[in-house]
Amino acid sequence: MAPVQKSGLAVGLNHGHQTTRKELAVKPVQRKGVITKRTKFVRDLVREVAGFAPYERRVMELLKNSKDKRARKLAKKRLGTLRRAKRKIEELTTVMAESRRTGAH
Repeated sequence: MAPVQKSGLAVGLNHGHQTTRKELAVKPVQRKGVITKRTKFVRDLVREVAGFAPYERRVMELLKNSKDKRARKLAKKRLGTLRRAKRKIEELTTVMAESRRTGAH
């Protein structure tokens, strides 16, 4: 929600002295969680070399057999939260689709 201009009055919803807003510089902490090119490259390289964890292979097998709920439950048990499990399932389905696409050609 954008800040509303003050009314200059001492009472009311937007009470207070009228001021001009300062343009603040973007702090480094506001970039937290953004994946850099280098990080993406390193993660892809590690995935290529190390492959998938055993639970990830099992989840992919469950997804192939259209047991989505069981796969989600397994991922949740291994990763701790449903949000992490959903993200992991999404990642693995994209990997499976990518491998199918490259395997077909």
